[in-house]
Amino acid sequence: MHIFRIKNSNKFYSKHYWFLRLSIQIHTQISSQLSRGFSLVKTNEKLKGYFESGHVDGARKLFDKMPKRDEFTYNSMVAGFANAGRFNEAKQVFDETPKRSSITWSALISGYCKYGYEDESFDLFWRMRYEGERPSQYTLGSLLRLCSVKGFLSRGEKLHGFIIKTGFGNNAFVVTGLVDMYVKCYRIKAAEKLFRTMDSGKNHVTWTAIINGYSLNGNSDKTLQCFCQMRSEGIEANQYTFPSVLTACGSASDLRFGEQVHGCVVRGGFHANIFVQSALVDMYAKCGDLNCAKEVLESMEVLQVVAWNSMIVGYMRHGLEENALSLLEKMHGIGLKMDEFTYPSVLNALALRKDAFYGECLHCFIIKTGFCDHILVSNALVDMYAKQGSSIGALEVFNEIKDKDVISWTSMITGCTHNGSHEEALNFFQRMRIAGIYPDQVSVSSTLSSCAELTLHELGKQVHGNYIKSGPETSLSVDNSLLAMYAKCGCLDDAITVFYSMTSRNVMSWTAIIVGHAQNGRGKEALPFYDEMVLTGIKPDFITFIGLLFACSHAGLVDEGRQYFGTMIDAYGIQPGPDHYASMIDLLARSGKLQEAESLVNEMVDKPGPAVWKALLTACRKHGNMDIAKRAAMTLIELDPQDAFPYVILSNMYSAAGRWEDAAGLRRLMKLRGVIKEPGCSWIEINSKVHTFFSEDRSHPNTNEIYLKVNDIIRLIKEAGYVPDVKFSLHDVNEETKELGLAYHGEKLAIAFGLLYLPENAPIRIFKNLRVCGDCHNAMKIISKVFHRYIVLRDSNCFHHFKEGQCSCGDYW
Repeated sequence: MHIFRIKNSNKFYSKHYWFLRLSIQIHTQISSQLSRGFSLVKTNEKLKGYFESGHVDGARKLFDKMPKRDEFTYNSMVAGFANAGRFNEAKQVFDETPKRSSITWSALISGYCKYGYEDESFDLFWRMRYEGERPSQYTLGSLLRLCSVKGFLSRGEKLHGFIIKTGFGNNAFVVTGLVDMYVKCYRIKAAEKLFRTMDSGKNHVTWTAIINGYSLNGNSDKTLQCFCQMRSEGIEANQYTFPSVLTACGSASDLRFGEQVHGCVVRGGFHANIFVQSALVDMYAKCGDLNCAKEVLESMEVLQVVAWNSMIVGYMRHGLEENALSLLEKMHGIGLKMDEFTYPSVLNALALRKDAFYGECLHCFIIKTGFCDHILVSNALVDMYAKQGSSIGALEVFNEIKDKDVISWTSMITGCTHNGSHEEALNFFQRMRIAGIYPDQVSVSSTLSSCAELTLHELGKQVHGNYIKSGPETSLSVDNSLLAMYAKCGCLDDAITVFYSMTSRNVMSWTAIIVGHAQNGRGKEALPFYDEMVLTGIKPDFITFIGLLFACSHAGLVDEGRQYFGTMIDAYGIQPGPDHYASMIDLLARSGKLQEAESLVNEMVDKPGPAVWKALLTACRKHGNMDIAKRAAMTLIELDPQDAFPYVILSNMYSAAGRWEDAAGLRRLMKLRGVIKEPGCSWIEINSKVHTFFSEDRSHPNTNEIYLKVNDIIRLIKEAGYVPDVKFSLHDVNEETKELGLAYHGEKLAIAFGLLYLPENAPIRIFKNLRVCGDCHNAMKIISKVFHRYIVLRDSNCFHHFKEGQCSCGDYW
């Protein structure tokens, strides 16, 4: 045995003893290390538990006491602090992390994304790339979710480019995030393209994203088609898919499909999910099955204000105001907390029904429940009062809104337009722009409608230009309003340009272009648009046929008018209204078929209204039929003794026939009854200022200059062949005085002013509140030829476009 001595020891040990002692020491050291490792794992688990339970401060204390930390420890702390929104502490730990991995970066980025910090999220992402760390699919997923929620399309598109470059374009998780981002940013075509390029990896999340996208963008048909395709490929829907599909069923009023989806919900075991239940209530309510909607609502164990809101809207849509308000009171009684969407839905329905009593009752209830300060509720109140014609109530609520948004202003503008207060509507639009609020599609459409009614062509062009500059995509409602505005302002060529530039058209678009042609003296050119509309599959409506009959009336197309009148009834089941009969009677009477026109009046099922008799009386004046004119005038006087129209027309017919005593008798009767005749008035707009002229008017500041110009015009056009038509001078005076009276009609004063102050090549646009007289019409034709000017005159009936001695109406008006 080899014996050796250990230093500083008097004892001697064998070799076996020493190796035994050394192995014990090594084992002790390994055990100690394993013990410490096991202790770190347990501590990390405890740390994780603190964050999961929301005890962030406890996690902080434990972290500070830890003698040793690993990568998991730091990642847990960064993720926990970031998830709790404590970013100063999260960044501190992030900076202290010895070795940062993609998990560390993703933890902090995800936290910023969760709380909507756009700049911090993306700055950190690009910094991560700069430091050479490759992001994971979860990093990209967080950033895409941020873009989805906030609508950051530009950021999302940049991410899309990065995803393609770095090879994540085939990652199903990332592509699903991209689809969702494009959907939420209303770029459904981009989302659809991505979805179609996915060869594999489509799961229920991907399908749900595209289905939600179609539903969100209002495409109910594609929503339902996509749902069917998803089912055919064996992918089951879940609680996130069904609400969008049910919403699409409700929007399309497809009750049968909705019932089938309900069956899928029950079979899938999602019938107790509160979000699915709320969507079912909404679907049945929109489809009109209120009993089923009520059954689903009553079966809900958890009360959801969204479902109750849908039920209330369902009642309102079907005219059950008392049921809706009763349900509203029940919500309040059971303590179900209402939200800012509860009241607007009811208020919107009341606005359409013009029910002032229920509206005021609901306003009181809103004040009691403390919702009068919510912007959505206040805007709905403004809209309700405005559309009900209560401008005072709307203005009071509007003035109480502290932070007015575009909807607040739009509610006032649309309300004024709806009630015919067009000048007020334009005033509110101007105030909105001064306040720095950019108009939306609805406010622009309403403003253009007011411009059309007031024939403010220049202002309408400015609104059009500002809307284009502001950058939003065009909409069908704006396009239709533009089309109508240009047509009603006599700019038919501009209206046609708008029409052919439209990406989509509905029945209102086609009707507007038909009516526009008719109003501007191109009745024959209006009819082919009807044929084209029918070929595209769009059914004409009540107003379309008014436009068609109006076009036939102003073009003397009797046979075509009879055909359209029959088609309306036989092919489309549209029963003629007073306006249809008025146009048809006007067509027959103006073409000289007065007896047939009177017979049609007598055949009407409903009692003829003033519009019908006025059409007949006006035609009688043109053809000089005194007998029918007297019957029509007397009937009109019986219907409304205060309407000056029948008195004036019949009196003018007496005067034209030289029956001065009969004419004077009618005027005495008017005076006795206090009937006031609307004076003839013409106006012209120059440099955004309107200049108004009455017959023989001398109130204008430039009167002397204007009258000198009129005398010059009369001299020149007489040399060109103009002969004053004194039969339109309805006063018992000599010929010379009659000619002077005709020379100073309002429209001639307006044309003189236009020739004086408008550029030589600029068209002259004149407007008149009554029908233009035959003498002025003839004079305008010759003026356009002598002065080489394009003249547009809009009277109470239609537009007259004068050019080179001709009128667009063909002297048939």
